[in-house]
Amino acid sequence: MKVLMWREVLMKWSHVLALYLFWPAVAVVVWGELTPQPPNLEAAVWDKLLHFTAYFGLAGLATVALNARRPALWAVLGLAILGGALEIVQGMTGRDPDIYDELANLLGALTGGAVGWLMMTALRWGMPQVGPKIDAAID
Repeated sequence: MKVLMWREVLMKWSHVLALYLFWPAVAVVVWGELTPQPPNLEAAVWDKLLHFTAYFGLAGLATVALNARRPALWAVLGLAILGGALEIVQGMTGRDPDIYDELANLLGALTGGAVGWLMMTALRWGMPQVGPKIDAAID
């Protein structure tokens, strides 16, 4: 019974934390992709890894915030589209758009969404289902 309680608490707080962190994280990613003179993190870390990690985190947060339900799939798709749009707009800020950056964004969003989905599914596994019960024996 205590395991069930910890799962419920962890699900609740991970959901709440993801809700509060998602939009500030989106703002940081948008700023990082559109600022004309971004911090030079590429000296220490490969550029594509930065893109992958950013969208991995955003998709993971979105999936957890939406409790790994069907809208989370739309959120991951939206993040992939956002990444593509930001790459196009990036060309208007004096930076070079790169199709490989968008590929890293897409792979990060898909992987982050899958990991978030697996995490929430694992936490929900074995928990009692909430909702109407259907009795198959009713004629």
